Amino acid sequence: MHTPALPRLLAIAVIGSALIVTGCAKPKTRYGDAGSVETVTNQFGSTDLQMLAEGMSQSMLSEAPAISSGNLPIVTIQEVKNKTSEYIDTRAVTNRMRATLQKSRKVRFATDDADMQKQIGEVQRQQSEYYDQEKTAQIGKMVGAGFRLTGEITSIVKETKEVKDVYYQLFLSLTNIQTGIEEWSDTKEIRKTTER
Repeated sequence: MHTPALPRLLAIAVIGSALIVTGCAKPKTRYGDAGSVETVTNQFGSTDLQMLAEGMSQSMLSEAPAISSGNLPIVTIQEVKNKTSEYIDTRAVTNRMRATLQKSRKVRFATDDADMQKQIGEVQRQQSEYYDQEKTAQIGKMVGAGFRLTGEITSIVKETKEVKDVYYQLFLSLTNIQTGIEEWSDTKEIRKTTER
């Protein structure tokens, strides 16, 4: 019996199995530092969100008279308009700012447009016979905000065959609701360039 082909078949089977196993191998996932610089693409990313939110929060705390005065103003946030050509979760930017500003203990926030129906629904739900009415939230007791925070994020994209340049600008404005006077505004900018 002639068996020189058997070792060759075994070698082919081993190599084939190895290719199948490595071909089916799943990518490795690991935790990273959430605050480290993220430069995977030149699209809006986590580092941009952190830089803009932190910069704007510090600007408001130090430069907005209504906040720096220490009077604990009540602010409502309206949705920041995304005027870029890509999807940006602008609520994530304002949520990050809200958390930073609340930790400063220099500002309080009233329910914003996005959550108002939930707030009203909860107050109304507590008016049912299932609740002790002496221990529930009462209709007509919500406190109105004295200031409203609005803004927009824009971008300018320029590209050639060799380079893509993206410029982002976040503009925010704090307005006194009763008087209509703009109390504070600022812009923060980011530029990202990718060479191909």
